Amino acid sequence: MSETRTAAELDQEAAVRRALEDFYRDGKPPWDSGITPPELVALVEGPGALMPGQVLELGCGTGTNAVYLARHGWRVAAVDLVDRAVRQAREKAAAAGADVAVLCGDATRLDEVGVPGPYDLFFDLSCYCGIPPHRRDAYAAGLTKRAAPGARLLMFGYGPGAFDDSWSGVTADELRARFAGWQLADVTPGTNPVPTFWFTLHRAAAAA
Repeated sequence: MSETRTAAELDQEAAVRRALEDFYRDGKPPWDSGITPPELVALVEGPGALMPGQVLELGCGTGTNAVYLARHGWRVAAVDLVDRAVRQAREKAAAAGADVAVLCGDATRLDEVGVPGPYDLFFDLSCYCGIPPHRRDAYAAGLTKRAAPGARLLMFGYGPGAFDDSWSGVTADELRARFAGWQLADVTPGTNPVPTFWFTLHRAAAAA
Protein backbone atom coordinates (compact mmCIF):
# COMPACT_ATOMS: atom_id res chain seq x y z
CA MET A 1 0.00 0.00 0.00
CA SER A 2 1.70 3.14 -1.24
CA GLU A 3 0.32 5.36 1.52
CA THR A 4 2.12 3.30 4.16
CA ARG A 5 5.53 3.26 2.52
CA THR A 6 8.24 4.31 4.93
CA ALA A 7 10.79 7.01 4.24
CA ALA A 8 13.44 4.34 3.92
CA GLU A 9 11.38 2.49 1.30
CA LEU A 10 10.79 5.69 -0.66
CA ASP A 11 14.50 6.46 -0.52
CA GLN A 12 15.29 2.97 -1.79
CA GLU A 13 12.92 3.33 -4.74
CA ALA A 14 14.41 6.72 -5.61
CA ALA A 15 17.94 5.35 -5.37
CA VAL A 16 17.12 2.50 -7.77
CA ARG A 17 15.61 4.94 -10.26
CA ARG A 18 18.67 7.23 -10.05
CA ALA A 19 21.05 4.32 -10.54
CA LEU A 20 19.19 3.13 -13.64
CA GLU A 21 19.03 6.63 -15.08
CA ASP A 22 22.77 7.06 -14.47
CA PHE A 23 23.54 3.85 -16.39
CA TYR A 24 21.63 5.04 -19.44
CA ARG A 25 22.99 8.59 -19.24
CA ASP A 26 26.60 7.47 -18.93
CA GLY A 27 26.57 4.87 -21.70
CA LYS A 28 25.55 1.30 -22.23
CA PRO A 29 24.13 -0.52 -19.18
CA PRO A 30 25.75 -3.92 -18.65
CA TRP A 31 22.45 -5.76 -19.11
CA ASP A 32 21.64 -4.00 -22.41
CA SER A 33 23.96 -5.90 -24.74
CA GLY A 34 22.05 -5.43 -28.00
CA ILE A 35 21.97 -9.22 -28.42
CA THR A 36 18.86 -11.30 -27.80
CA PRO A 37 19.81 -14.02 -25.30
CA PRO A 38 19.80 -17.60 -26.59
CA GLU A 39 17.41 -18.62 -23.81
CA LEU A 40 14.72 -16.38 -25.31
CA VAL A 41 15.59 -17.45 -28.85
CA ALA A 42 15.16 -21.10 -27.82
CA LEU A 43 11.72 -20.35 -26.39
CA VAL A 44 10.63 -18.52 -29.55
CA GLU A 45 12.37 -20.55 -32.26
CA GLY A 46 13.63 -23.80 -30.73
CA PRO A 47 12.11 -27.27 -30.44
CA GLY A 48 8.69 -26.98 -28.88
CA ALA A 49 8.66 -23.22 -29.49
CA LEU A 50 5.71 -21.29 -28.13
CA MET A 51 2.99 -20.22 -30.51
CA PRO A 52 3.17 -16.42 -30.89
CA GLY A 53 0.68 -14.55 -28.77
CA GLN A 54 0.73 -11.52 -26.51
CA VAL A 55 3.95 -10.77 -24.61
CA LEU A 56 4.88 -8.20 -21.99
CA GLU A 57 8.54 -7.38 -21.41
CA LEU A 58 9.41 -5.94 -18.00
CA GLY A 59 12.41 -3.64 -18.01
CA CYS A 60 12.81 -3.59 -21.78
CA GLY A 61 15.81 -1.25 -21.91
CA THR A 62 16.49 -0.03 -25.45
CA GLY A 63 14.15 -2.55 -27.01
CA THR A 64 16.40 -5.23 -28.49
CA ASN A 65 14.28 -8.14 -27.28
CA ALA A 66 10.94 -6.43 -27.84
CA VAL A 67 11.86 -5.88 -31.49
CA TYR A 68 13.02 -9.50 -31.77
CA LEU A 69 9.72 -10.78 -30.40
CA ALA A 70 7.69 -8.57 -32.74
CA ARG A 71 9.67 -9.82 -35.72
CA HIS A 72 8.71 -13.35 -34.75
CA GLY A 73 5.00 -12.71 -34.72
CA TRP A 74 4.38 -11.70 -31.12
CA ARG A 75 2.13 -8.79 -30.15
CA VAL A 76 4.51 -6.90 -27.89
CA ALA A 77 4.08 -4.47 -25.03
CA ALA A 78 7.26 -3.37 -23.28
CA VAL A 79 7.76 -1.32 -20.12
CA ASP A 80 10.76 0.49 -18.70
CA LEU A 81 11.19 2.92 -15.82
CA VAL A 82 13.75 5.15 -17.57
CA ASP A 83 12.59 7.77 -20.09
CA ARG A 84 15.85 7.65 -22.03
CA ALA A 85 15.61 3.88 -22.49
CA VAL A 86 11.99 4.15 -23.62
CA ARG A 87 12.86 6.77 -26.23
CA GLN A 88 15.67 4.61 -27.58
CA ALA A 89 13.42 1.54 -27.65
CA ARG A 90 10.75 3.42 -29.61
CA GLU A 91 13.38 4.62 -32.08
CA LYS A 92 14.76 1.08 -32.46
CA ALA A 93 11.29 -0.35 -33.08
CA ALA A 94 10.45 2.35 -35.62
CA ALA A 95 13.72 1.81 -37.48
CA ALA A 96 13.03 -1.92 -37.61
CA GLY A 97 9.43 -1.48 -38.70
CA ALA A 98 8.39 -3.47 -35.63
CA ASP A 99 4.98 -2.97 -34.06
CA VAL A 100 5.90 -2.61 -30.39
CA ALA A 101 4.04 -0.62 -27.72
CA VAL A 102 6.83 0.80 -25.54
CA LEU A 103 5.56 2.40 -22.35
CA CYS A 104 7.34 4.31 -19.61
CA GLY A 105 6.33 2.99 -16.24
CA ASP A 106 7.05 0.96 -13.13
CA ALA A 107 6.92 -2.83 -13.46
CA THR A 108 5.53 -2.99 -9.92
CA ARG A 109 2.66 -0.60 -10.72
CA LEU A 110 1.27 -2.02 -13.94
CA ASP A 111 -2.25 -0.73 -13.24
CA GLU A 112 -0.83 2.75 -13.88
CA VAL A 113 0.90 1.80 -17.14
CA GLY A 114 -1.96 0.65 -19.37
CA VAL A 115 -1.04 -2.97 -20.10
CA PRO A 116 -4.25 -4.91 -19.43
CA GLY A 117 -3.27 -8.22 -20.99
CA PRO A 118 -3.90 -11.07 -20.84
CA TYR A 119 -0.38 -12.12 -21.77
CA ASP A 120 0.84 -15.52 -22.86
CA LEU A 121 4.47 -14.70 -22.12
CA PHE A 122 6.33 -12.37 -19.78
CA PHE A 123 10.02 -11.67 -20.29
CA ASP A 124 12.27 -10.12 -17.64
CA LEU A 125 15.98 -9.58 -18.25
CA SER A 126 17.32 -8.58 -14.80
CA CYS A 127 14.41 -6.28 -13.89
CA TYR A 128 12.92 -8.15 -10.91
CA CYS A 129 16.25 -8.79 -9.19
CA GLY A 130 16.84 -5.03 -8.89
CA ILE A 131 13.40 -4.19 -7.50
CA PRO A 132 13.35 -3.19 -3.81
CA PRO A 133 12.00 -6.10 -1.75
CA HIS A 134 8.95 -4.18 -0.53
CA ARG A 135 7.73 -3.84 -4.17
CA ARG A 136 8.25 -7.44 -5.27
CA ASP A 137 4.87 -8.78 -4.17
CA ALA A 138 3.25 -6.04 -6.24
CA TYR A 139 5.29 -7.12 -9.26
CA ALA A 140 4.15 -10.73 -8.84
CA ALA A 141 0.52 -9.69 -8.35
CA GLY A 142 0.61 -7.50 -11.44
CA LEU A 143 1.83 -10.35 -13.62
CA THR A 144 -0.58 -12.85 -12.10
CA LYS A 145 -3.50 -10.50 -12.77
CA ARG A 146 -2.47 -10.24 -16.44
CA ALA A 147 -1.50 -13.86 -17.08
CA ALA A 148 -3.46 -15.92 -19.57
CA PRO A 149 -4.10 -19.53 -18.49
CA GLY A 150 -0.88 -21.46 -18.98
CA ALA A 151 1.21 -18.28 -19.34
CA ARG A 152 4.96 -18.45 -19.03
CA LEU A 153 7.47 -16.13 -17.36
CA LEU A 154 11.09 -16.28 -18.49
CA MET A 155 13.27 -14.34 -16.06
CA PHE A 156 17.00 -13.70 -15.90
CA GLY A 157 18.25 -12.61 -12.51
CA TYR A 158 21.39 -12.01 -10.52
CA GLY A 159 21.78 -14.05 -7.38
CA PRO A 160 22.16 -12.50 -3.91
CA GLY A 161 25.56 -10.99 -3.31
CA ALA A 162 26.20 -10.03 -6.93
CA PHE A 163 26.06 -6.34 -6.03
CA ASP A 164 27.30 -4.24 -3.13
CA ASP A 165 24.04 -4.04 -1.22
CA SER A 166 22.08 -6.17 1.19
CA TRP A 167 18.92 -6.76 -0.82
CA SER A 168 19.31 -7.09 -4.60
CA GLY A 169 19.26 -10.48 -6.28
CA VAL A 170 16.74 -13.28 -6.54
CA THR A 171 16.52 -16.94 -5.54
CA ALA A 172 14.34 -19.84 -6.61
CA ASP A 173 12.86 -20.09 -3.12
CA GLU A 174 11.79 -16.46 -3.23
CA LEU A 175 10.03 -16.90 -6.56
CA ARG A 176 8.22 -19.99 -5.29
CA ALA A 177 7.01 -18.00 -2.29
CA ARG A 178 5.99 -14.82 -4.10
CA PHE A 179 4.39 -16.24 -7.25
CA ALA A 180 1.29 -17.97 -5.91
CA GLY A 181 -0.49 -19.99 -8.58
CA TRP A 182 2.70 -20.39 -10.63
CA GLN A 183 5.05 -23.36 -10.89
CA LEU A 184 8.80 -22.84 -11.03
CA ALA A 185 9.51 -25.24 -13.86
CA ASP A 186 13.20 -24.67 -14.48
CA VAL A 187 16.26 -23.01 -12.94
CA THR A 188 19.39 -22.86 -15.10
CA PRO A 189 22.58 -21.17 -13.89
CA GLY A 190 23.88 -18.38 -16.10
CA THR A 191 27.42 -18.07 -17.42
CA ASN A 192 28.30 -14.74 -15.81
CA PRO A 193 31.28 -14.29 -13.47
CA VAL A 194 28.86 -13.64 -10.59
CA PRO A 195 25.90 -15.90 -9.73
CA THR A 196 23.06 -15.56 -12.25
CA PHE A 197 20.09 -17.73 -13.15
CA TRP A 198 17.44 -18.24 -15.79
CA PHE A 199 14.07 -19.01 -14.21
CA THR A 200 11.04 -20.38 -16.06
CA LEU A 201 7.65 -20.15 -14.32
CA HIS A 202 4.34 -21.49 -15.60
CA ARG A 203 0.95 -20.12 -14.64
CA ALA A 204 -1.71 -22.73 -13.90
CA ALA A 205 -3.64 -23.66 -17.05
CA ALA A 206 -6.90 -22.89 -15.28
CA ALA A 207 -7.83 -21.12 -12.08
CA ALA A 208 -7.66 -23.37 -9.07
